[in-house]
Amino acid sequence: MNKTIVTTLTMILAGTAFAAEPVYQNDFEKIETGKVPEDFLVLDGAFGVKEEAGNKFLELPGAPLDTYGVLFGPTESAGFSVSARIHGTGKGRRFPAFAVGLNGVGGVRLQVSPAKKMLELYRGDEVIASVTHAWESDSWTTLRLQLRKKDGELIAEGKAWKHGMPETKGWNLTQKVAGDLPAGRASVWGNPFSGTPIRFDDFQVTPASDQP
Repeated sequence: MNKTIVTTLTMILAGTAFAAEPVYQNDFEKIETGKVPEDFLVLDGAFGVKEEAGNKFLELPGAPLDTYGVLFGPTESAGFSVSARIHGTGKGRRFPAFAVGLNGVGGVRLQVSPAKKMLELYRGDEVIASVTHAWESDSWTTLRLQLRKKDGELIAEGKAWKHGMPETKGWNLTQKVAGDLPAGRASVWGNPFSGTPIRFDDFQVTPASDQP
């Protein structure tokens, strides 16, 4: 089935089509395989667009084992949301970890950590909030993270749910972020600890919302 139709049906099923107009989106359908979009900043890792069953996506190889990331979209300080679908596969007792982020390398990340069975909020390299999360190997997970100002405070909010299932109601994690963050771009991150590729798709940046 055409990916546009699948995505539309999923949004209808979830009842969560974004009301706000995206300021950035990329589903990689117009990108040549083996390449990355010209507007991307690859921090490290051999990222490249791949295609399978008529669907294109960005893929990070399963080796070497390290943390790799890509920056995309506009440079912002707060008031925006990032979402993406990410696919990973466990192997034995080894599991990948993957995340979406805002405000550049030292900003805030929402990370699925299957080895710990956790969904975690990071500021830089520090975990600032976490909650248990049931991840399913060899499946797509949708992650959504936003940063917004509320009553003069910076609030990070995040959620994750299996693609094709109804979107999680409310936020899985809500955490105040002390101080200000430098302006930066949205991001995705992958740690292929299981030695298998990590796939990324349907990048979107929208204005943050008061509604989860």
